[in-house]
Amino acid sequence: MKEETKKALLVGLHLPAGRLCDTERSLLELEELARNIGLEPSGKMLVKLKGPSPRYIVGTGKAEEIREAAREAEAGFIVFDNDLSPSQQRNWEEFTELCVIDRQEVILEIFSDRAVTREAHLQVELARMEYSLPRLTRAWTHLSRQRGGKRGTRGEGETQLEMDRRRVLDRIVKAKAKLKLVRAQRKTRRALRTRSGTLSGSIVGYTNAGKSSLLNALTGAGVHVEDKFFATLDPTTRKIRLPSGEAAVLTDTVGFIRNLPHHLVESFKATLEETVLADFLVHVLDSSDPDAEDHAATTRETLRRLGAADKPTVTVWNKIDLCPDPSLILALSRSYPYPVLLSSKTGEGLDTLLEAIDLVRLSSAESRDADRRAG
Repeated sequence: MKEETKKALLVGLHLPAGRLCDTERSLLELEELARNIGLEPSGKMLVKLKGPSPRYIVGTGKAEEIREAAREAEAGFIVFDNDLSPSQQRNWEEFTELCVIDRQEVILEIFSDRAVTREAHLQVELARMEYSLPRLTRAWTHLSRQRGGKRGTRGEGETQLEMDRRRVLDRIVKAKAKLKLVRAQRKTRRALRTRSGTLSGSIVGYTNAGKSSLLNALTGAGVHVEDKFFATLDPTTRKIRLPSGEAAVLTDTVGFIRNLPHHLVESFKATLEETVLADFLVHVLDSSDPDAEDHAATTRETLRRLGAADKPTVTVWNKIDLCPDPSLILALSRSYPYPVLLSSKTGEGLDTLLEAIDLVRLSSAESRDADRRAG
C-alpha cells in the first residue's frame, strides 16, 4: 500500500436524538482507533443530520461535500463513525472510488490484529465472517451478476458469490461449534471453583483503563500491558488472597468501548460469560481521563446488555498517580459503589481494594447461598 493511500477522512454523523458532545467525543476516539490499524487521519467532518437517508446515510448534497473533503485531504479511505449498511458501503465506494469503512470494521480489524490465542482467533474470525457475509458482493462488483432468468444463464460473478457464501456459512458453523466447546470447558472449570466454595470476580471497564495492569499488580499474572486500545483480548484468571484469609479468583476481560459492535458482543460470549457468571465485579475507571464518567456509563450499558448490571461491584479509580487533582476524584467517587482510589503502577490503594473485595465477597456469598436455598 502506498503511503498516501493510508490517509483517511473521518466522518461523524450527529442525529437530533443524541448529544453533540457525545458525537464529538466519539469522533475523537475514532482518530485513535484509526491509528491503531495504520490509518493517518488527514481530515475530519462532523455532519449534522435530521435523519438518515437510505442511499448514503446522508443526503446527496452532503455526500458530495464528503467526497470533495476526501479529495482535498488526499485520503485513500473514508471512515464513518457510524454503522453503514452493506448497500450504503457499496454505494459510497462506487460514488467516491475510495475504500469506505465504518467504526465496526475498524474495531474488527483491531481485534484481528490483537488476537493471540486460539480462542481469541476463533471469536474474531466468527465476528468478521458474520460482518462480511452480507458484504461479499463488494468483492464481485466487477463481474456480471445477472438476476432472475432461466437456470444456466446466471453470470460468473453470481456463481462465485454463491460459492463464497457457502464457504463463509460453513466456517461460521464450524467456528460456533468450536466456541461451544470452549464454553463447555469454561463451565467445567467454573463448576470446580464453585464446588470448592471459591467466589469469582470479573474485572471490567473501558478499554485502556488499566484492567490488565491491575490484575498484574494484584497477582503478578504477567498479562501483556500496552498503552493502546484492546491490548489484550484473552481472559486471564488468577487467585487472590483476601485480608480475611479467604480466597477469590479474578478474571481480566476484554475492554468495552462506545458502540461495541453487536457481532463482537455475540462472538465474545465465551469470554464475556466470565462476567455474566461472576459473583462480583471490579469496575476499573481511568481517573486521569476527563471522560471517565462517560466511559463508566458505556460499561454499565454493556453490562446491562449482557445481563450483568446488578452484580455487587467495587469501583476502582485507577491511575490516581496521573490525576492532576485526586480530591476531585475522591468527591466524585462517593456516588459509586465501594469506591477505591489506587495506582496499579505505584501500588497505592491495593490493600484498600482487597478490603473492599472482601466486603463485596461477603455480600456475594450471602446472595449465592440464598440462590442455592431458593433453588
